Amino acid sequence: MTQTTKEVFEKYQVRKSKKQRKAFIEYVKGVCEKYGYDVKTEKGYFGAKNIIVGDVDKAKVLYTAHYDTCARLFFPNFITPKNFFIYLIYQFLIVAGFVAVAVFFGILSSVILTYCGASEYGVIEISKDISLIVYFLMLFLMIFGPANKHTANDNTSGVTTLLDIMTTLNDEQKDKVAFIFFDLEEAGLFGSSTFASKHKNIAQSKLVINFDCVSDGKTILFALKKTTKKHKELLQNVFKSNETITVDIADKGVFYPSDNMSFKEGIGVAALKTFKNTKTLYMDRIHTSKDTVYDEENISYLVDGSIKLLELL
Repeated sequence: MTQTTKEVFEKYQVRKSKKQRKAFIEYVKGVCEKYGYDVKTEKGYFGAKNIIVGDVDKAKVLYTAHYDTCARLFFPNFITPKNFFIYLIYQFLIVAGFVAVAVFFGILSSVILTYCGASEYGVIEISKDISLIVYFLMLFLMIFGPANKHTANDNTSGVTTLLDIMTTLNDEQKDKVAFIFFDLEEAGLFGSSTFASKHKNIAQSKLVINFDCVSDGKTILFALKKTTKKHKELLQNVFKSNETITVDIADKGVFYPSDNMSFKEGIGVAALKTFKNTKTLYMDRIHTSKDTVYDEENISYLVDGSIKLLELL
């Protein structure tokens, strides 16, 4: 584990409150000063603050990751990037569960009000209001609830990948790349969407490789789309499967919901597991207290590959 990774885990693993995010920004600035990078912050929607390292206009590629952390949930964010149907079913079940809990409290309130002698009209209206309040309160807590203290995969892994690349490059390599630590990805990609709107030329033309949840799973997925298929051969020349890591550079039937979606040339990178006896790739544990898996081999593999990629640009 590198020195910067140790420091992030010990002091900056939770980056949710304004104070915590500010402390992390200052830490990144210190790393940049030590290793000779220009760094600035750029404001975005809803108070987002992106950390921009290097010259995004001159860089041939942008390496990115979101640094904000999520609220703690009792259920994981379950993602199946190559099976959109399963992903939708899981999202539907979450919504259905929220509705069921809201309806339960609505019914409970109606029983109590009826027992207390309230009018039938009053019971119906109040129980409806209580159901809506409970439903939207749960949605609010999903985003703004207490911080998850365990963020090894989501997205301390992406953050440390960027830092490890930054602290390894020589001067010639630094000229080819810029790094962006996006804010408020968990709230709705607000950091990356702001950057894309302020830098439209970059958003439409620059190769963006986004590392999000890359430390829990031995299949490294590169999620491509129609506009990024042209980069497949470049990635294949650099990122190859070995005895322990399987690389899947997918350009069809793949969907990865992260900051890469804000860019025409955006490619999402994630680590995934495979269901036994199937080819279904999945991600679990994130957004819960079980997000503690940090596979250093994954990070080293991505750092080495990202540096090799710069040599080909």
